[in-house]
Amino acid sequence: MAHAAEEAAEDVAAVLAEPTVPVKAGWTASLSLATLAVFMAFMTPIQILLPLQLEHIDPHDKNTALSLVTGLGALVAVLANPLAGAWSDRTTSRFGRRRPWIVGGALTGAAGLVVTASQHTVAGVAVGWCLAQLGLNAMLAGVTTPIADRVPLTQRAVVSGWTGLMQSVGLVLGALITTLLVTGVGAGYVTLAVLTVALALPFALRQTEPVLPRALRPAFDARAFARSFWVSPRRHPDFGWAWLTRFLINLGNALGTLYLFYFLADAVHYDDPGTGVLILTVVYTLCAALTAVPVGVLSDRAGRRKGFVVLCSLVMAAAALLLALIHTWPSALAAAAVLGGGYGIYLAVDQALVTQVLPAAADRAKDLGVINIANSGPQVLAPALASPVIAHLGGYTGLYGVAALVILVGGLLVHRIRGVA
Repeated sequence: MAHAAEEAAEDVAAVLAEPTVPVKAGWTASLSLATLAVFMAFMTPIQILLPLQLEHIDPHDKNTALSLVTGLGALVAVLANPLAGAWSDRTTSRFGRRRPWIVGGALTGAAGLVVTASQHTVAGVAVGWCLAQLGLNAMLAGVTTPIADRVPLTQRAVVSGWTGLMQSVGLVLGALITTLLVTGVGAGYVTLAVLTVALALPFALRQTEPVLPRALRPAFDARAFARSFWVSPRRHPDFGWAWLTRFLINLGNALGTLYLFYFLADAVHYDDPGTGVLILTVVYTLCAALTAVPVGVLSDRAGRRKGFVVLCSLVMAAAALLLALIHTWPSALAAAAVLGGGYGIYLAVDQALVTQVLPAAADRAKDLGVINIANSGPQVLAPALASPVIAHLGGYTGLYGVAALVILVGGLLVHRIRGVA
């Protein structure tokens, strides 16, 4: 019995204990590639393929069509990510808890992209995009949690900087592929589908992870399972404030980026808005790369997170105000550089902060899925807010002014978190 108890304790330590062994560069690189796959498949359609596809389907009501499709997809994401995370926490596969969801999610997401490519109605595009969101959010649950599972606190912001940077790199690569390397919206979707699966495989095939023993998986109770998705902000206030901070910053970012293609076409009058989005994204990504990893190093060494979140909100709000006040191509370039620098800070530090306020080690993926609602939820709310703001509150000036205010409030609320410096 004593030997069995020792083995059980070792199992708990391997799966649920706070990590202390530093991860290697190859582990970070392969996780970053899988993260790149997710965000390339997420962001490229939102920024480029869906606007082009819907403009062709319904040129007179393209704004409403884009809002409908992206809003429905984001609603699926809100539900799928925490559900996939919760089942990931309970997975006892011999391949570990996260890797099966990475591979399964990649395959489902790729199928959704292929379905979307073949649609010629707004309703068909919505169905395909919702399927893609279902799979990609299952994959996201798998690639987000290993940082909390395996990375010690002394590396967490640096690793988060690399994986977070993949959000912007994914959009740049996706834009290059869909505007320069392949011809046609359909070919763009199919190419993204293939790359989603290919980039997920290095982490899934090469990186091992501890297996959850069946004895450690609690018996399934439907009511308890459903109740677990409510993380009480009264019992876990730091978790609640971290969620709200992320929600507001991402809402402001979504308000600013959702209509970027149309902003360049209708307000800046840029001749080729698709290429303009690509140029701005490259500038944005380069500036994010200049801040994400260095700030992650500084944050890990200082052991501090909140001050960097406030700094990023100030920088991002300044960029949004620049877009609100000046509608020219040079000002858009400057705003992209400033916004990228601010968002690079956010990508490194916010994810590290969030992993430090999770309520229970056994529910890491589920709780990160709840946190990730603060990423996908704004994609649901932003279209509902942006369309009336553009129509009735000063057009793009009003839209980017609201974005600046929301980002600023979100950054300042981080001070309400008490358990993280």
